[in-house]
Amino acid sequence: MTTYPVERHSERVYAGVLGKIIGVYLGRPVEGWPYQDITDRFGEVGRYVNDDLGIPLIVADDDISGTLAFARVVLDNPGRPVEPADVGDTWLNYVIEDRTILWWGGMGRSTEHTAYLNLRRGIPAPRSGSIAVNGRTLAEQIGAQIFSDAFGLMCPGDPDRAVALTRSAASVSHDGDALESAGLLAAMRALAFDEPDLDRLLDAGTAYVRSPAVRSLLDDVRANCSPDRDWRDIRDWVDRHYGYARYPGPCHALSNLAMSLGALLGAADSFHASVMIASSVGFDTDSNAGTVGCLNGVRLGLDALGEGPDLRTPVADRLLVVTADGGECVSDATREADRILASAAALAGGELPAPRPRFTFAYRGSVQGFTACPYHPGADVHGTGNGLRVRLGGSPDAVTGHISTPTFLDPADTSGNFSTLASPTLYPGQTLTARLSATRDGTSVRPYVLYAGAGGGPARTVLGEAHPLGPAPRTVSWQVPPADGVVPFRVGFAFTADAGTGTGTGTGTEAFLHELDWRGAPEHFEQSGVLLSSIWDTRPPALAPWVSSAKNFEADFAVTYSVSHPEALGVVTTGTREWTDYAVASRLTLSLHETAGLVVRSRGHRRFYAGVFTGGDRLRLLHQRDGERHILAEIPFRYERDRPYAVELRCRGRHLDLSVDGRTRLVGTAADTLGGGTGFLVERGAVAADGVRISRLAPRRDGVGNHP
Repeated sequence: MTTYPVERHSERVYAGVLGKIIGVYLGRPVEGWPYQDITDRFGEVGRYVNDDLGIPLIVADDDISGTLAFARVVLDNPGRPVEPADVGDTWLNYVIEDRTILWWGGMGRSTEHTAYLNLRRGIPAPRSGSIAVNGRTLAEQIGAQIFSDAFGLMCPGDPDRAVALTRSAASVSHDGDALESAGLLAAMRALAFDEPDLDRLLDAGTAYVRSPAVRSLLDDVRANCSPDRDWRDIRDWVDRHYGYARYPGPCHALSNLAMSLGALLGAADSFHASVMIASSVGFDTDSNAGTVGCLNGVRLGLDALGEGPDLRTPVADRLLVVTADGGECVSDATREADRILASAAALAGGELPAPRPRFTFAYRGSVQGFTACPYHPGADVHGTGNGLRVRLGGSPDAVTGHISTPTFLDPADTSGNFSTLASPTLYPGQTLTARLSATRDGTSVRPYVLYAGAGGGPARTVLGEAHPLGPAPRTVSWQVPPADGVVPFRVGFAFTADAGTGTGTGTGTEAFLHELDWRGAPEHFEQSGVLLSSIWDTRPPALAPWVSSAKNFEADFAVTYSVSHPEALGVVTTGTREWTDYAVASRLTLSLHETAGLVVRSRGHRRFYAGVFTGGDRLRLLHQRDGERHILAEIPFRYERDRPYAVELRCRGRHLDLSVDGRTRLVGTAADTLGGGTGFLVERGAVAADGVRISRLAPRRDGVGNHP
């Protein structure tokens, strides 16, 4: 099978990601509703109905988080084929038990929960998801086909590789006809980059199906579902022949495969009709709408997403990927498409594309979360494919406009069925660098960030200084000032044009944001003191930027934080993958514990470096990589319980060093220079931490191991 250059298909990868999230957000508000209830309330779900139900549009969803998080296995394991065990390690690294990605419905009831518990107790993939271990009912529920879209997107024109990758990934939790269904859809997705005809895609995809049951379903659905038949009749036919009542378990793969194929066939070449049908018919509405949205995004192309009611503008590329790597949560379709394209290059044995600035708006119409600011007078925002065009409006005296994008969870959005854990993408002490221009002189811009209001009050805006703009692009830089240990949740730009400039009126003035970026750890970010306002307030707002897989992470009565965990790997982190060279310091008081200390360069909660106190008499520098722990350096060090120690862990290039009470005690060499977040580690016990201080370090002058 020929492997095509991935660059040729980059826009279709983006369209596939965007189609996936549009489908999920369309179907999610009615997930779990009986078909008749959907019909009685909405008739059909061809528009976003979240406002009708008083819930946000952009929320955490397992179909998005699982799809994009598990696909990280390719870039996390460069230079070798992806095996099921690698995907199992990816689950353990990114999933926080009982909190993220999966439906935590219980052992023997939720397929994914059961597989996760199998992995935890040492049953490796693919046995963790096998019929032999879990039985056929659990192994053949829906998850395989809803978590696998990204693997097909990594393999444009190469269904062999798409199917092999998908089966490897899905076998962590599924087996039997669930793998067959996922493989069929993966083959169709890979072929859709060059083949828009749905019948030919189904013919080609069928060649990858080994199961008689799935082949029979395919023939039956194709014979009975077509655009000539009303979609409600299609739904009723699928329900009679392949509905949930026909199969054991709560959400069988074949029921939802039949309904997804029925939606595709009933909609013909209409993207909107396909996601509308999948969202309106019951079954697993968000999963099925996401499945058909991704496939049709690739098959029909980006323009098809704009036909019919506008489903693209409200989403504005936004999505959440909720994992233990909290700094990667707040994301967008452009960033995730770029990650998939990098994975495709890695699979093809090519060089990884050079990293782009965080915001480049590289695809037609992409806005990467930027919209008219919901907290200030807005402006019209349009993606041009190489930047944002901002049309200003306002009074006769002055033309203004504010645009902004999320950098953290909006405090006003608190609902969602799956726990939303995140760290910010932007912190005080980091420096923004933007390139902007305007159609006329006399326009100015001020960068700004938004903070949650104290006590639930109005959001607080912190503005940078004004910079003049004109037709020639200029670079604007601004360091986000400190804010008493809290973090912003949006970043934006305030534009003003003097109505007396140019033609005598500001009407029609446009500004352009060409790119925006920030990199590296904050110059200085600190939280300190007792955060509690009362004994009942153990989760004050200052804890929001931290992602915890420790069983207990709370504000303390006497110090800043208390971290407790009864098993191995109780990790709490904040920060992002862009943090490479920095120091973290805290005053640690150790009580009952097996291991406790500070973490740096965390990419999930089973991949990090740490400096720890262990066993009551040793200091260690260690590298945790999945189930393996490598000691990089250690010394005898007797320490006392219930006595505070000033601890600092520094990482710069490949150099690591650990200081206790102002003296360097350990020096080690890291295996890599990949960036990541920082925080605390405790195992089988507790640690009290008084404050945390994070400081950016200059790269090593010798350049050894510096991250590119």
